[in-house]
Amino acid sequence: MQTSLALSELIYEGETRARLGAHDPKISAIAYDSRDCRPGCLFFALSGVHLDGHRFIPEAIERGAVAVVQTAPLQNPTDGQTADRQPDEPPDEQPDELVYLQVEDIRTLLSRAAARFYRRPSEQLTVIGVTGTDGKSTTVYFLYQLLEALGERVGFISTVALKTGDALEKNTMRQSTPEAPDLHAMLAEMVANGFTHAIVEATSHGLSPRTARLADIAFDIGVCTNISHDHLEFHGTPEQYRDDKANLLRALDRHHTAGAESRFAVLNRDDDGARSLAPHTRRPILWYSLCDPTADLFADELEEELDGSRFVLHAGGESASSALGLGGRFNLENALAAATVVLQLSNDGLPRVAELLGNLRGVPGRMITVTGPEHPFSVIVDYAHTPASFEKLFPMVAARTAGGIIPVFSSAGERDLEKRPILGEIAARYSRMVVLADEDPRGEEPTAVLEDVAQGCRRERPDWQDGEELLIIPDRPSAIRAALRAAQPGDTVLLLGKGHEGNIIYSDRAISWDEEAEARKALQELQGQEHEQ
Repeated sequence: MQTSLALSELIYEGETRARLGAHDPKISAIAYDSRDCRPGCLFFALSGVHLDGHRFIPEAIERGAVAVVQTAPLQNPTDGQTADRQPDEPPDEQPDELVYLQVEDIRTLLSRAAARFYRRPSEQLTVIGVTGTDGKSTTVYFLYQLLEALGERVGFISTVALKTGDALEKNTMRQSTPEAPDLHAMLAEMVANGFTHAIVEATSHGLSPRTARLADIAFDIGVCTNISHDHLEFHGTPEQYRDDKANLLRALDRHHTAGAESRFAVLNRDDDGARSLAPHTRRPILWYSLCDPTADLFADELEEELDGSRFVLHAGGESASSALGLGGRFNLENALAAATVVLQLSNDGLPRVAELLGNLRGVPGRMITVTGPEHPFSVIVDYAHTPASFEKLFPMVAARTAGGIIPVFSSAGERDLEKRPILGEIAARYSRMVVLADEDPRGEEPTAVLEDVAQGCRRERPDWQDGEELLIIPDRPSAIRAALRAAQPGDTVLLLGKGHEGNIIYSDRAISWDEEAEARKALQELQGQEHEQ
């Protein structure tokens, strides 16, 4: 991997609006966080929801940045003079070699510069992008396991975990699709480690031109699991959300690299949203389905249990019995998506892939049962946090629960407001009681977020009483314990929305969190209390 490139090799003439400084410094790193700057760094002053990156230009320079990219105007850029300064702007006396660049679209340029700095690593890999409202991380993990079992050298980047070298690592960034420099750095590490394939979780945020995180990834395969209601706080409308998702398929046509003729898309024929993406690529489309026998991969004779399923696969005139040791039709759909890709990429036939499906492991934080036969009720941890995932999860659990369902959940602060009451409605429809608890309030008042969800519960079940069937307990540990105390023999307690996540984010702090560990701790406490009585 290169140690440095000239600034002119990273940002080309014509990509900037104005310039201060004529030097062409050597760039040894790219940063968008001033705390990550070091000598020889190129700093991009990004503006986010809460912070303006221009405020941190002085710190970036103090830490060693030799060039700054910004959107704010430069004063007298042609005569080498600096602007009239605001309190947070850099001082007038700067090293002669320091360069300021003003640009129109800073995030697009950040993506381009990152791809150039890391020598376009995506063009040296077979890159599989996976998008969808739900099931992205699971499908990525299934793909990784299948391809590795078939002898490929595979890396992946997902919400839950990532693999760029020998070992799997937990994703601690709380960002499903990293910013472009981080993403290209990880792909470059995969190349350096001899990987041939990379699987990238492609979120709607990452696919949006507003972030451009994935703008310079040469995708070879695009997978869409489903599209429903989510992230309207960012995209604005369902139509824009869907259009941003479609950028994954458009990317299949955009990059003209070796092997481009073998690119293809994989879509869920049973989902209206996924089907709507088909017109956005000229590449072949492969379909998977549980309903349509004409799909490229079709599964029928389905036998479902809470902890798995059995079925028969059909593809290319072949049929093969298979099984999945993970409950939920949504897990089977994700497995079909992964299998469709693998059948196209490999020379192994349907019987071999059908056999491998039975060995697939689930993603941490997804459909994890934390109770055993010694418990009179079940406790399941799952990441479900969208209306579509609720619509799939609750009926499946209800059909296999002798008693009632008690979910503990909420909705994220500073995220899609419209879905909050919808989540409440769905949960109340299938549950005997609901416990609302903090998920990630962020900058919002926690109780206000919970009340938004509660409105949906009350609308669906006007007979419910606050404090009885509907509990609002912001403190999540207390909420979990309240749900467990209320559970009766045969009930299922669902702990939703946090899954694998390692913290709960508030306006002024983030507290460490492990949903599964907290559930086990609460169960032990409950058992201890029962023994004392």
